[in-house]
Amino acid sequence: MNSVRPILSAKNIIKRYGNVTALNNADFDLYPGEILAVIGDNGAGKSSLIKALSGAVIPDSGEIILAGKSVQFSSPIDARLAGIETVYQNLALSPALSIADNLFMGREIRHNGILGNIFRKLDKRKMQQIAREKLSELGLLTIQNINQTVETLSGGQRQGIAVARAATFGSKVIIMDEPTAALGVKESRKVLDLIRDVKAKGIPIVLISHNMPHVFEVADRIHIHRLGSRLCEIDPKQHSMSDAVAYMTGAKAPNID
Repeated sequence: MNSVRPILSAKNIIKRYGNVTALNNADFDLYPGEILAVIGDNGAGKSSLIKALSGAVIPDSGEIILAGKSVQFSSPIDARLAGIETVYQNLALSPALSIADNLFMGREIRHNGILGNIFRKLDKRKMQQIAREKLSELGLLTIQNINQTVETLSGGQRQGIAVARAATFGSKVIIMDEPTAALGVKESRKVLDLIRDVKAKGIPIVLISHNMPHVFEVADRIHIHRLGSRLCEIDPKQHSMSDAVAYMTGAKAPNID
């Protein structure tokens, strides 16, 4: 991948909270069309790194580069406008709203002309149509009624809605934070299939997870974070889960060029 330019990268990111250094000259590289898993022990700084990439945290120094251009995010909205969508562990869905309403929350489509410009009337039909198309594209055909409330859905279906929203608006990168953490075996399987479907559409994915079997099943590369910086990147086909755990806990030093 050295001949290919990363779609998203970070160079020498530093973030301090008082006397605590969460990120210490941290680097990061995500290449087009790949699933990159980010793993690390508790307190390693991986959450701070992901928050910096998604606009939730402003680094003290360093550079973030998106599609070859240096960017500065002052909020998650800035990152979303730039094409980086994040699916958080708590999903950030509104249970009382419909599937379509959740998909377009904060990005509602209004009618053309006076109805939309003056009276601010929403184009419900168009939003429902697009929602059906996006769910169908991602294979979420078990959801029959696009107007049912999210609170009536299973955990796996809710995760699917959050992923569909990210895939709809994430034009460049999707970041997924522990997408299977609160799910059972069957629903976790559906989410992993969904991740592959998103990748097949050409959207690169950053996957943060503590579930090693899931990481090794779907990731193309693994970024191991330790003590506030990138320790190494490994190929899951050439390293074992035991190797990854040993690297991120410091029990073993990586022997990687």
